[in-house]
Amino acid sequence: MTKKEKVDYVIRTLREFYPTIPVPLDHKDPYTLLIAVLLSAQSTDVRVNQITPLLFERADNPYDMVKMSVDEIREIIKPVGLSPMKSKGIHGLSQILIDKYDGVVPKDLAQLEEFPSVGHKTASVVVSQAFGIPAFPVDTHIHRLMYRWGFTNGKNVVQTEKDAKRIFPKELWNDLHLQIIWYGREYSPARGWDLDKDIITKTIGRKSVLNDYLKHKKTR
Repeated sequence: MTKKEKVDYVIRTLREFYPTIPVPLDHKDPYTLLIAVLLSAQSTDVRVNQITPLLFERADNPYDMVKMSVDEIREIIKPVGLSPMKSKGIHGLSQILIDKYDGVVPKDLAQLEEFPSVGHKTASVVVSQAFGIPAFPVDTHIHRLMYRWGFTNGKNVVQTEKDAKRIFPKELWNDLHLQIIWYGREYSPARGWDLDKDIITKTIGRKSVLNDYLKHKKTR
């Protein structure tokens, strides 16, 4: 297969697997999505979805959030990990939203990246999922699969994002980044990977990745 044929195959197969795409983090508006994505750093979406209802019951907008102390926020979000940094970030960005943006989450990627505890990936998720603006947030699943499929050299997530944006059509970025995440979780995980279930990698995977897999399988 040519590179273009491989890309088309991935798009087609992911569309078959995920014709409707579930959004991993529960939220009701851009603000609650921003908070949920911030909380998901080095945590799992399942755990975040268990904690956000407790937090949003107390405060689901920046005005109510700043009425809580950093310590109160921290106590609620402790189970998701990194709570000292995340609680300061949530309180800080809520105050900035009030002071600079009348409590409304901006749609601009660069403005979002200026908020405390909000990096490029978090900002990209918010613009794509809350506002439908094309972005390609790269998490560990996308980073791993783009390498397994031979679409990037896997050196870092910045390079992986550049490569993804270069090879996939812009109008599909928002769907594809979610479809690849779900596929990675279900069929091409880092641990307990079964190549027979991973039809995409089995069909178009990087030769060195396939050879390594088969070599390790023989030694098990």
